[in-house]
Amino acid sequence: MRKAFKILSGIIFGIIGLILALLLLATAIAYRPERIENALMSGKTPLPARNDSIFTLVSWNIGYFGLGAESDFFFDGGKMTRPGEDYYRQCAGMALDYLYHSEKADFYFFQEVDTDARRSYGDDQAGLLSLMLPDHQAAFAMNYRVHFVPVPLKNPMGKVKSGIVTMLNAETSENTRFAFPGGYAWPVSLFMLKRCYLLSRVTLPSGKDLVLINTHNEPFDDGRHRRQQMAALRKVMLKEYGRGNYVVAGGDWNLNPYGFSSGDFTNGDKGKEIPFEVKADLFPGGWQWVFDPSIPTNRDVDQPYTRGLTPTTIIDFFIVSPNVEVLEVKTTDLAFQWSDHQPVKLTVQLQ
Repeated sequence: MRKAFKILSGIIFGIIGLILALLLLATAIAYRPERIENALMSGKTPLPARNDSIFTLVSWNIGYFGLGAESDFFFDGGKMTRPGEDYYRQCAGMALDYLYHSEKADFYFFQEVDTDARRSYGDDQAGLLSLMLPDHQAAFAMNYRVHFVPVPLKNPMGKVKSGIVTMLNAETSENTRFAFPGGYAWPVSLFMLKRCYLLSRVTLPSGKDLVLINTHNEPFDDGRHRRQQMAALRKVMLKEYGRGNYVVAGGDWNLNPYGFSSGDFTNGDKGKEIPFEVKADLFPGGWQWVFDPSIPTNRDVDQPYTRGLTPTTIIDFFIVSPNVEVLEVKTTDLAFQWSDHQPVKLTVQLQ
C-alpha cells in the first residue's frame, strides 16, 4: 500500500512539475509587444495622394476563414478546434474570390487574419488579401502570437500568429499599432490575445488628416476590458478631432452600437443583444454610431448556422466624428457562409 502511494505521489508530482516547466517555458517565450509599435507594411507602393472628399470603407472580421456556416467553435460552447482542411480551403477560396470580384473600397479593416497558424493550415492570409486587393497597401498589427495553445486537450489549437490588417488605397504618413490597456493575469495571459488597435493617417491637401482606426475589442470578459478599451479609443478619437482631423473608427467591437435593437433585422435572422450597456454620452453630440440595423454582422458559433434559429447580432460597425457625413452604410448578407461575421461597407464625405 505504501509503495503504491509513493508511485501515485511520484506521478502526481511529476505531472505538476511538467505543467510548471511548460508554463515557465511559455512565460520565457511569450509575445510581449511594446505599447506603441510601427505596423508591418507590405503591398503596393507608392500609393496615390488623395485630394477627393468621398471615401468608402469596408470592415470585416474574416474569422481566419475557419468559422463558416457549417462550423462551431469550442471556446464559444461548440466542439471544433479548427475546420477540416477541405472545408477551410473552400471558405477561404470563396471569400477571397468574393473580395476580388466585388466593387473595391478605398480602405478595408480586417480582423482575425492569420499569418501562420495551425487552425488555418499555415496560410499567410495577409498575403492572400494583398493578392486580392493589388492596388492597396497592407498594414498589419499582430494581436495573437502563441507558440502552442494547449486547449482543448484532445485537439489543441496549437500555434497561432494572427492580427488585424488595414488595406489602404491612399498615401499614408503613419500606420501604428497601439496596445490596449489591461489584460488577463498570468498564466491565462500567456495564451490569450494581446488586444490592440491600428491607426492609419492619410494626409489630405487641406493639411488635415483622415485618421482611420481598425479595432478588435475583447469579447471574453465581464465588461471590464471593453470599458478600458472604449475609454482608450474615445481618448484618441476626441484628441484627433480636437486637432481638426477627420476620424473614422471601425472593426469588431464585441459590443452593440448605441441605438441597436435586436428586433430590427429584416432578413429572417434571430436577433440578440450583447449584455454590455453603451452609455449615450460616451461620445459628445455630433459623433455618430454607424451601422445597418436591418442585417446582423455576427452569429453565435456554439453550433452551425441556421437562419431564424441561430442567434445573431451587430458588433461590427463604425464611429465617425462630427465633420464626417455618412452617405451610406450597408451590411452584405452572405448568410455567414465563410465567416461568423459579415462585411459592412461605409461611404462618407469629409466636410
